[in-house]
Amino acid sequence: MKTLMTGLSRFMAILGGIVLSLLIILTCVSIAGRLLNGFFHGNFMQSVAPGFADWAIGAGVGPITGDFELVEAGVAFAIFAFIPLCQITASHASVDIFANMMGPRVNRFLRAVIEVVFAATLVLIAWRLYEGMLSKMSYGETSFLLQFKVWWAYAASLFGAVVSALVSIYVAFVRIYEFLTGNIVIREGVEVADEHT
Repeated sequence: MKTLMTGLSRFMAILGGIVLSLLIILTCVSIAGRLLNGFFHGNFMQSVAPGFADWAIGAGVGPITGDFELVEAGVAFAIFAFIPLCQITASHASVDIFANMMGPRVNRFLRAVIEVVFAATLVLIAWRLYEGMLSKMSYGETSFLLQFKVWWAYAASLFGAVVSALVSIYVAFVRIYEFLTGNIVIREGVEVADEHT
């Protein structure tokens, strides 16, 4: 089961990384277009090469229309795409000032409680995203500039949230098992392949 969940988590992280990389490229191109558009509209280019400046402006040099709408939708998905790998490798940021002073059994108990609460929270988020998606579908709401259906962004985020919730539920059960038995299944910051080396 751990290998399956780790594979699913890695897949989601790769997918999230691809989406995030595309969003970075989109943002850079849009910013460069915005700067060039301002440059071509500026006094210098209009006085030195007005024909070229007008041609570039007419060719569409400028910011990408709706770039912030795409970034907003894509980043929401990417966040949910990275959560499963953080969960399965126990790589979330943590502050262990008090936990380090306690024994291993107390720490296992705290991990179990935190993972159960985290799983319940992700299930709640996934449920509310589903309800929000249904609401956006029924109203047919679209984005302002690109006019794409808003529920598409909700659906992408819901996919990531459902996978995150599944992995979190698995990790919660693992942490309960670890607390009850004392056997450590998921080591902090270690993936399945790394444990065998």
